[in-house]
Order: sequence, then structure tokens, then C-alpha cells
Amino acid sequence: MRRRTLLSLTAATALGGALTACGSAITGEDASGGSGGANGTVRVGHLPSALFAPLYVADAMGYFEEEGITLELTPLKSGQDGVPMLSNDQLDVMVAGFSAGMFNALEQGVAFKLVGSMGISPGDPENSPTALEVRQDLLDDGTVSEVADLQGRTIGVAGGPGATGGYLLAAMLDEGGLTLNDVEISNLATPDQEPALTNGSVDAATPSAPFSSSIEEAGIASPLAVPAKGTTGTGVMYSETFVGAELAQGFFTALAKGAQELSADGKQTDEVYQILADTLGQDIEVLKASPMYTYLPDLAPQPDQLEAMQSVWIEAEQITYAEPLDIAGIVDASFAENAAG
Repeated sequence: MRRRTLLSLTAATALGGALTACGSAITGEDASGGSGGANGTVRVGHLPSALFAPLYVADAMGYFEEEGITLELTPLKSGQDGVPMLSNDQLDVMVAGFSAGMFNALEQGVAFKLVGSMGISPGDPENSPTALEVRQDLLDDGTVSEVADLQGRTIGVAGGPGATGGYLLAAMLDEGGLTLNDVEISNLATPDQEPALTNGSVDAATPSAPFSSSIEEAGIASPLAVPAKGTTGTGVMYSETFVGAELAQGFFTALAKGAQELSADGKQTDEVYQILADTLGQDIEVLKASPMYTYLPDLAPQPDQLEAMQSVWIEAEQITYAEPLDIAGIVDASFAENAAG
């Protein structure tokens, strides 16, 4: 059993509303695109979430300012929303989840580069920010006792099988020898997963913290699996224009400095928690009680994870092509390498 916390349902629901309310409109004066970091401004699309802590910490601690960069943050509903904005030079950078749609866009010639990683799963069953939560009644009566018992059952996943959550689910199903094709997936926003578990419309779900903690505390479900250590479905993307921009390295160097301010075990300092609370408008006690992802100090991209994602989504027929893309052709690790140096 994972670590239980004293989160209230109200706090968790409020957090979900804050995340889902963020629209995908460009903000700021220079919304027409094409700057590629001109005049010191870098336009960053992001999903407002503690998952992308290095971005907010680096900004608050002045690391972007040290590189002569002013951030223009654009909230997105999903990483898929930002893909055309990257390709049209409406965004310079995006920090978000990867998706099957992203791979489809790359195969169809949409140009951008995957340059870094974000949250890495710690693989700790007691303290994982994402878990495969199974309805308590199914566990109590022995209907489900291991991952393999979920074959044919319905599982709620935010964004569906082709989203980041779909890949994380596939990573957890693999523990029981199952794939995405072996279960029925219901596309449910994270805040909607608790009521779906409660009314029995799904048998399991893949909520992130703090929603997973709230579900466990209410006795609605318990975790059966967590993503293995090193699993990640999120990262940093650069537009083709920004890859060659003068500020591209400085941006990544500052972002990596933000990651280096985060502790390796996921338990952050009060200063970091306060930055996240202030930036995201979240209750600091909720943040402190929620398991967090870990981050590589250089935020290096993870091509092995990208290969695995592509394989999972081809098998699940979420990707429209059959011949895998050459991952080396869409990844640029030079920014992480130079940041480390």
C-alpha cells in the first residue's frame, strides 16, 4: 500500500478544476508567432501542474533572467494542443506529455524536436505520483488480486489510450503480461475517475496525486501497481525555429538549474513547495502531502522511453503508421549535454 495522506476530497477536486480550467489560448502581446526567442522573450506552452516543477522553480529563482530570457507562459489543455502551435512558430517551447498524436504528426512531416525529459517515475509502491487504482470491492472479494486479473475490465485513463496516461497504464499492465488491447479503456478526466470508481462504471483507474490519495483515503480503491522506476511520458519540445535560436541553450540551461533545485527523493524544500503553490494557485499542504516525480539533473531526453511509447501505441493501433519512426531523428540531446557540461 502506498503512503496515505490526510488530503481532503474538497482540496483534490479544487485542484482538478484548476488544471482542467486552463484553456489553450496564446497569451501575451506577441501571440502571432515567429520570434524564436527574439527580444529575449521565449514563448512556452505548458500544462499547469507540479509535474513541470523545474520550469516554475527556474523562473522563480531567476535562472531564466540570468540567461537574458523573459518567459511568456501559455497554458494548454494537453500536449497535443501545443503540437500545431510549435510547428507554426506560435510557441518556441512546450513542456507537456507525449502522445500518439504527437508521433502521428511527426510521421506526417510536422517538424519539432524532443530535447529533454520532465518527471521520472520513482517506482516506489509506497510513494508514487501515479498508480493503477482498483475498486476496493473487487479487491476485497478476491475478484482482482493481481494485474493479470484486469483482463477485459474497464479502466479510466485521462486522455484515453493514446495519451500519456495510456502509456503509463501500459507500463503497469505489463507487470501482469497485459497490453492496452487486453482491457477496455474509458477516457476520463482525472477528477472524474473517483466518481466513476464509486458508481462502478469503471473497474480501475490511473489517477495522479493528489487524486489517487483522496481515492485511497475514501476507501474507494487501492493501488495494485505503479509505473516502474525510470518510466516517463513527458518532456521538453523545441520548435524547429527555436532549435537554432540564440537563446535555445540558455533556456535549457536555466531549466536544468531548476531541476537541480529539486530533491532526488521527491520530497522538496519549503521554498520549492511555496514556489509551486504561488505559481499554480494550489494549497501548499496538498502539494506537501502529494507524491512527486523525480527529475534528472540535466533533464536529458529518454529515447528508450520514446521507443517504448511508439511500440505501445503501434500495437494499440493509436498510431496511424506501421513502420516505426527513427527516434534518433526526432531527438536532440545536445542541449542537455551542454547544460550538464
